[in-house]
Amino acid sequence: MTREHLIKPLLTAHYPTIAYGKGVFLYDNDGKRYLDASSGAVTAGIGHGVQEIIDAMHAQAQKVSFVYRSQFTSEPAERLAKRLSDLAPGRDYWSFFVNSGSEATETAMKIAIQYWQEQGIRGKTKVISRRMSYHGITLGSLSMSGHVARRRRFVPLLEELPLVAPPYCYRCPFGKSTAEGCGLACADDLETAIKRIGAEHVAAFIAEPIIGAAGGAVVPPDGYYQRIKEICERYGVLFIADEVMTGIARTGTMFGMEHWGVEPDVIALGKGLSAGYTPIAATLAKDHVIEPILAGSQIVMSGHTFSANPQSAAVSLAVLDYIEGNQLVKAAEEKGRYLKQLLEQIASGCAMIGDVRGKGLLLGLEFVADRAAKTPFPVTAGLTQRIVERAFAKGLLIYPAAGGVDGEGDAIIIAPPLVITNEEMDLLAAGLSETVHEVMEEVMG
Repeated sequence: MTREHLIKPLLTAHYPTIAYGKGVFLYDNDGKRYLDASSGAVTAGIGHGVQEIIDAMHAQAQKVSFVYRSQFTSEPAERLAKRLSDLAPGRDYWSFFVNSGSEATETAMKIAIQYWQEQGIRGKTKVISRRMSYHGITLGSLSMSGHVARRRRFVPLLEELPLVAPPYCYRCPFGKSTAEGCGLACADDLETAIKRIGAEHVAAFIAEPIIGAAGGAVVPPDGYYQRIKEICERYGVLFIADEVMTGIARTGTMFGMEHWGVEPDVIALGKGLSAGYTPIAATLAKDHVIEPILAGSQIVMSGHTFSANPQSAAVSLAVLDYIEGNQLVKAAEEKGRYLKQLLEQIASGCAMIGDVRGKGLLLGLEFVADRAAKTPFPVTAGLTQRIVERAFAKGLLIYPAAGGVDGEGDAIIIAPPLVITNEEMDLLAAGLSETVHEVMEEVMG
């Protein structure tokens, strides 16, 4: 075997080489077709090979592809910042462009801490997050994450940031049987944490509108985010919405927080911002968050060589044009309802599917060994990986997620490109049904 030089996720594994993509399909060098039922890592929101985006890339490359942000600005970056401010909940946001979702959430953390420092309040340095959460793989963003498996190797290097209960109604952390009868105890847990730590030490609270990789599309109960926002305001804590996975039309609204009518103080974006056509992410901060910095140091203490890259900004503008021009926000909502029905039909005939959840085209399945008791499979069963690998062999791409308490459970995310057709969703469902039934026969008999 020829010696390899590229570090891949599993060093000993063989990965097919992709030749090209079109719409919701990818094709490898052997001609095999894959239905991209997860948009890669919930990223390729408008599908592959879109000519309008290719044209925008070419047009910008003929002008300029790179300028350093400490020396110049560019028309695409300025336009993109204005566009995002107009689209975001409540408007009036400043944008700091970075390269990945991890950088976006870490920049959000830094802006939140600096917001208080610029007012002479230096003790507010803690960022509270939830036990079931994932905010990125850099040390700062991983410190804010509750994803047990991804934290484990680096725990000695991570900040011990406080974690509160997730809004996980399927497995209520407080043992409540229904969301209606819980009194939003999961939201009130934030208030408990703030009181224990002392509001004078808490800079911000960060949450994914819908929990992604750490939970498999976990949707909070009605009223949860309204309560969270009220608690944050009462105790002088900024609210950061991690919209890296939920943002840019994925859930049937342009931003996930729109489902609850709540305006975050800071927003992190990534993935769908460029739909995978170029590396770009963003941290959006409301006017009132930037005002103390404007009045003080006038410098947001963060920066990357490729921040506000004009090539990437131009691509993102073209992606937003495509989404709005093709009414993909509405399409995500409508297609999501259809796909969720298909998944519920699969679940009705598959005893190891415990829950079907999500919004728009961000949907999740959680797997259990006993549906009535909600008993997870043992970690040694490697169930999620078995399902992902079996689907892959059939030409179906799905995204692995954690599930259960403290990540000791199994879940997957189904999040195809927003351009998927009903016929393609039928094909997706058929492949997924075949996959889960085959694996169920092997593990449950």
